[in-house]
Amino acid sequence: MVILKTPEEIELMRESALIVSRTLGMLAGEIKPGITSLYLDKLAEEFIRDHDAEPGFLGMYDFPNTLNMSPNAQVVHGIPNNDPLKDGDIISVDCGALKNGFYGDHAYTFEVGEVAIETQKLLRVTKESLYIGIREFRLGNRVGDVGFAIQNYCESHGYGVVRELVGHGLGRKLHESPEMPNYGKRGRGKKFVEGMVVAIEPMINMGTRRIKQLNDGWTILTADGKPSAHFEHDVALINGKPELLSTYQYIYEALGIQSDEEAEFRRHEFH
Repeated sequence: MVILKTPEEIELMRESALIVSRTLGMLAGEIKPGITSLYLDKLAEEFIRDHDAEPGFLGMYDFPNTLNMSPNAQVVHGIPNNDPLKDGDIISVDCGALKNGFYGDHAYTFEVGEVAIETQKLLRVTKESLYIGIREFRLGNRVGDVGFAIQNYCESHGYGVVRELVGHGLGRKLHESPEMPNYGKRGRGKKFVEGMVVAIEPMINMGTRRIKQLNDGWTILTADGKPSAHFEHDVALINGKPELLSTYQYIYEALGIQSDEEAEFRRHEFH
C-alpha cells in the first residue's frame, strides 16, 4: 500500500533528505586517492549525529555501517573497508538519515582523481537518466513510465540496466511501496498521485546488466567486472509535479561545479 504524505510530513522529509545531501557534500571534499571508505564512513556517522539525526542504514537488516560504499564494478551495498581509494576509481556513496521519524536516502557516484573518459560518460549518462526518470514522476503517470524512460535512455548508449535492484517509496520506513524499477513499459504499474514520495535511483552498468553477490551477503557486483554507476534523489509529487527533496548542490559547491540540472524540479532554495 502506498502511504501518501501530508505537506507537513513532506517538509519533515525534506529536512531528512537535506541532511543526507549535506553529508554527501561534506564527503565530496574528502574523496581523493589514498583515503579509505571506512574513514569516510566514520566522518559521515559523526556528521549525521551532529545534525540531530541517526544514520539510516546502520544496523538496518544488520548492515554494519553508515554508508554503502561501492567502488568501480560494485553496483550497490558495498561495505566500507580499509582499502585506499586509487586514482581513476569511481565510488558510489549511498547514505541514509532518520530524523523526526522520516528517512532521507540519497546517492552520488564520485570520481577519484583522473577517471577514464568512457567511465566519465557512464556517470554522465546515468545521472542524466535520473532526471529523465524524475520528469516522468507526475500526476497521472505510472511507475512504468519512469522505468521506461530510464531504460530507454541508458540502453540507447549501450549500457546494462540492472533489474534485480530498484528504487522505492520513502517515508517512516526506508523502503515503502511502490517499487520503482529502472526499466518497464509505459502505462504500466501503480498510478502516481499527489503526496507520493519516492527514491528514484538508476543503477547502470557499462557492460552486462547481470550482477552477482559477494559472500559477505551485501556487496553487489557487475557479472563482467565492468564499472557501474548509481545516482539517487528523493522526490515528492506536489501540485502534480515532481519536486526534489534532496540536492547535489552541496556536492557541486565542494567540487567547484556549476550546474542548473535541478532547476526545473526545485521550488525551494537550499542554504
